[in-house]
Parts: sequence; C-alpha cells; structure tokens
Amino acid sequence: MALWAIIPIKPLWKGKSRLASILTQEERYSINYSLFRNTLKCIENTSGISGCIVVSSDQSVLSIAREYGAQTVQEPRLSTINRALRRATIAARAFNASQVMILPADLPKLNSLAISSMIACIKDPPEIIIAPDHKNEGTNALILNPIDVIEYNYGPWSFSNHVQQAQQKKVRVEIFYDENFRYDLDLPEDWNSLKSQLPIKN
Repeated sequence: MALWAIIPIKPLWKGKSRLASILTQEERYSINYSLFRNTLKCIENTSGISGCIVVSSDQSVLSIAREYGAQTVQEPRLSTINRALRRATIAARAFNASQVMILPADLPKLNSLAISSMIACIKDPPEIIIAPDHKNEGTNALILNPIDVIEYNYGPWSFSNHVQQAQQKKVRVEIFYDENFRYDLDLPEDWNSLKSQLPIKN
C-alpha cells in the first residue's frame, strides 16, 4: 500500500492574510516560507511515505517543493482548496498511490514523529484518520484509505463534515488527537501563543 502526502498551499505572499493587523507582508512571507520548508523536511524524514505532492498556484512554492523531491501540481489562481486537492489526488493516483495524507503547511509544532504516529493508526480500508484543530472545528491532517474513500470538504466545520460523511458511508473513523497537530497559525491569538514555537527566529 503506497501512502502519498499532499500539501495544498497558497502563494507565500498571500498566506496568513488574517495576521495583517499585527504582521507586515514581509513578516508573513517569512513565516509562510519557514513553515512550508519545515513541513517538507518533516515529510522527507518520515518513513512510510512513498512520495509527496505539493499543489499551488505559486511557481516559487513549486520550485521549493522540487528541491525536496516533491512532485508538483500547478493550480489556477482562482481555485479552491477542495478543487486543488481533487486535482492533486488525481496526480497521486497516477503515481500508484493507494492512500493519501493531507497536510497543511501552517502547523508550527509539526514533526516527523507526530506524522509517523498518525500513519501508525492506519488499519484496514475503508477508513479515515483525522486530526482536528484545538477547537474541534477544522481538519489539521487527514488520511484517506483508500484514496477516494470520501470527498474533500474543507472550509468551515470541516472536521465534523468529514466525520459525518465517513459515518454516512459506513467508513471507519479514527480521531487522532496530538498536540503537534492541534494548533495551526491562522489568527492573531494563534500568533501570540505560538510565535515562540515557530521554526524561525522571532
């Protein structure tokens, strides 16, 4: 069974726009850049992942991804995350992926051990393994086994939407609680609590 990681990411200059009230565009770019590289390094150092696909409309992002040996998918600038993920999943299938792990690029605490621990939860299909954010609202990591077991439903309340869809389809659901996946960097209050843990110099 081949597991591929998929990272959807906005252009580095546009990401973290909700932090604009406290950080300059250059500071937000630096954070996005560092978090993205950290995510790629974590995947690179995790056994059990056969390959990685980065999907973005940002050519510089795709160039960085290729430095780490990742495959890349160019996405139109006016796309949505669900559309981008569907496109990346088609590419993963072309590389003979049977399972996918969706990882965002804004998890300050992310490390290879946490990824390996989530992968270790994989059992028999059909199943999803899902890591919610600390509010149990968003989806901060998602494993699909097999690759098309449910449809992507990122957006408001994506955690409950993914779980409900799986339950309706009689798919096994494992909720993976891990501090390294619980916190993403999105709002000013996230910055205040997580800035000391970012993989950059503050």
